[in-house]
Amino acid sequence: MKKLKQKASDIVNRSIDQHITLAVTGLSRSGKTAFITSLVNQLLNEGSNSQLSFFNVVHQGRYIAAKRVPQKHLHIPRFEYDGALSALCQSPPKWPKPTNGISELRLAVRYQPKDSILKYATESATLYIDITDYPGEWLLDLPMLSLTFEEWSMQTTMLLKQAPRNEHAQGFLDKLAEFDPFASVDEAVLAQLSQEYTDLLLLFRHQLGLSVIQPGRFILPGELEDAPILQFFPYSEFDNIDSNNYQNAKDDCYIGMLRARFIEYKERVVRRFYKEHFVNFDRQIVLADCLTPLNNGPESFADLQNAMAMIMESFQYGKSSLLSRLFSPKIDRLLFAATKADHITPEQHENLVSLLNKLVFQTKQTLSFDAIKMKTIAIASVKATKVGKSQYQGQNIPVIKGRQLSNDQMITLFPGAVPASIPTLEYWQKQPFNYIAFAPIESVSSDECLPHLRMDQMLQFLLGDKLK
Repeated sequence: MKKLKQKASDIVNRSIDQHITLAVTGLSRSGKTAFITSLVNQLLNEGSNSQLSFFNVVHQGRYIAAKRVPQKHLHIPRFEYDGALSALCQSPPKWPKPTNGISELRLAVRYQPKDSILKYATESATLYIDITDYPGEWLLDLPMLSLTFEEWSMQTTMLLKQAPRNEHAQGFLDKLAEFDPFASVDEAVLAQLSQEYTDLLLLFRHQLGLSVIQPGRFILPGELEDAPILQFFPYSEFDNIDSNNYQNAKDDCYIGMLRARFIEYKERVVRRFYKEHFVNFDRQIVLADCLTPLNNGPESFADLQNAMAMIMESFQYGKSSLLSRLFSPKIDRLLFAATKADHITPEQHENLVSLLNKLVFQTKQTLSFDAIKMKTIAIASVKATKVGKSQYQGQNIPVIKGRQLSNDQMITLFPGAVPASIPTLEYWQKQPFNYIAFAPIESVSSDECLPHLRMDQMLQFLLGDKLK
């Protein structure tokens, strides 16, 4: 009888166990690695210096424990949680090395059900959480699916001719102007020009702080590094070639080869990612660094606006949308998080959320998001500063104190006011914002919770309904 009861209990437990796939993405340097590390750390170490009061399952005392379990997809790299946590726990702590491709990690969260039907069947239940990490740049490739090589080239060339890209891209455009598109392909020439275009994209992202990088895999190639499928570039002189000659061009000439690789990239890279991964996600969080573009100026911020609009296309599930025609996505909750909220003073957090709202919802109004519940929030995955007050001209002003990332020196400052809406010309003329990158300020042991801002609110929105 004991064996039969145990077997019956095991069957019931397996039948009521739940599963969710949480996708985490963000543009380069938005803090994805730190975010996932903090998320896992909070769940594994809940109860040890944790601060998850807005996470209902914890607040109500129903949270039991979490543990890492083997991931489901054995062909996908494992997220390097231990290495990332080790960097944050060393003395002095450092930011973990960023990821540059897709990775996974699986958690099993044990809890006591309260409001769901599960409470009638068992005293405890398990929610399995598959966390998938992928670069936000890959989302920027979705619009390419609806473009021909000619259309994409013209759009990209227009971007290259605008500030601030034009100053750096002119040499590349000059080479294309002298380029014979119908000459027989020389693989070495094609590889060289492709590398020059890739170098431009890397410069745009890492030196100019721009957000619209296309194709996204060029700067984050993952397993495709050095593959010929990533060796193409936009052709800038379509106005100067005969359209019939272009349409009839064979793959053994430059323009034909560029077109063929563009098509192959769309099919084997962009479409494949959406079919194999994106359509399986249940919940999605998009991390956005709004502070760096504010620091870099109007062109950088306008580029962030453009990138956010392109990312939003991935979640537009209306009947006429490209995504719904090609795939069957099932994401039902979408959270946009403004990261590095600890790099500004607390009274500016509301403005930061408002600014992100403007970036997101200006696009939402023109697209169909009926199937998705959306939210915006300001977070710090791992706090890097402390807040306080300082005397300035006889008045107390809010300040933050932290270890400056560039020189490891402790500084105290008021970084400035964050605009509550899309910045106007007057805002840029004043240049009131002074964003400083900080290193993690506090060392903790690996069995303690990392200090954070609003990770509990994030967990409640993305997981709360599954832990009732």
